[in-house]
Amino acid sequence: MADYLVKSLVANGMFRAYAVDATDTVAEAQRRHDTWSAATAALGRTMIGTMLLSTSLLKGDEKLTVKVNGHGPVGAIVVDGNANGTVKGYLQYPHTSLPLNAKHKLDVKKAVGTQGMLTVTKDQGLGQPYTGQVPLISGELGEDFTYYLAKSEQIPSSVGVSVFVEPDNSVKVAGGFMIQVMPGATDEAIARLEKRLKEMPMVSELLLDGQKPEDILNLLFKDEDVQILQKLPVEFKCDCSKGRFAAALASVSAAAIQEMIDEDHGAEAVCHFCGNKYQFSEDELRAILAKAQAK
Repeated sequence: MADYLVKSLVANGMFRAYAVDATDTVAEAQRRHDTWSAATAALGRTMIGTMLLSTSLLKGDEKLTVKVNGHGPVGAIVVDGNANGTVKGYLQYPHTSLPLNAKHKLDVKKAVGTQGMLTVTKDQGLGQPYTGQVPLISGELGEDFTYYLAKSEQIPSSVGVSVFVEPDNSVKVAGGFMIQVMPGATDEAIARLEKRLKEMPMVSELLLDGQKPEDILNLLFKDEDVQILQKLPVEFKCDCSKGRFAAALASVSAAAIQEMIDEDHGAEAVCHFCGNKYQFSEDELRAILAKAQAK
C-alpha cells in the first residue's frame, strides 16, 4: 500500500484519531498542475485536510468540496473528496513561490492569505447539498480546518497538515492527522493530548524520519490504547471523461457550438482538476449539436 489513511479509536472511545501519508497523492497533484513551492504546499495541505474531513464525515457515495480563498497569491483552491479516500484538486495560480517565512518554512499563510473563507459543501445525495463556511483564522490551513470542525460540525478537534517540498518543486513527503474529541473524553485525557500536540514535531518531519501513520498516532497518544479500525488507501483520482465534457458542451448555446465548428474547426476541453485534455472534431461537435437540438 503506497499512500494510506488510518482510522482509530483511542482511550476506550474518548477520541477518534486519523493519520495519513499522502506523499504520492500530493506529488501527483504537483506534477499535473506544475505547482511551484508555495502553491504546492497550499494545495497539498488543502488536499490532506479534505481527505481527513471526507473520510471522517462521509459514508457510501457521499462527497464534499472544500474551497479556500484567502485572497492570497495562489488565489482560490478547490478540492473534491469522498468517503473512499480519493481526492482531486486545483488552484488558480500554480506558479507561486515566495520567500521562506521567519521560521525558515514555506510561507503558506502568505500564499493562501487570511482575508477570506473556508467553505465546505457536502453532497449526501439528498438533493440539496449542505454548505458550511467559516472565516480563515490562520491561512496555515490546519488551524482553519480545526476551526471549521468546531464551528460548522460542532466537533472539537485538532488538525495537522504538512507538505515538504524539495528545491526543484517536487514533493518529498506529505501527510497529516486529525483528532476528534468524543463526548465521553475526560478533562485529564484532553489535557494530556493538548500537551503532546504542543510537543509534537510537524508531520512532514515524522514522515521524513520514516514514521508511518500508525506511528504518528502512537506518538500522539503514547500510553493510551490506540485501536486501529481501518487502513484506507488514498490517491489523487479524477473522474473526468470525454463523455462528461460532451454532455457539458451540449448545454452550451447552439450558436457557440456552431462558432467552434466554423471558426475553430473543433474544440479542446481541459479538466481543471487534473489537466487532462479532450479533443472534439468538427463531426463530433455537429453530432453534439444535433443531439442537443433534437431534445
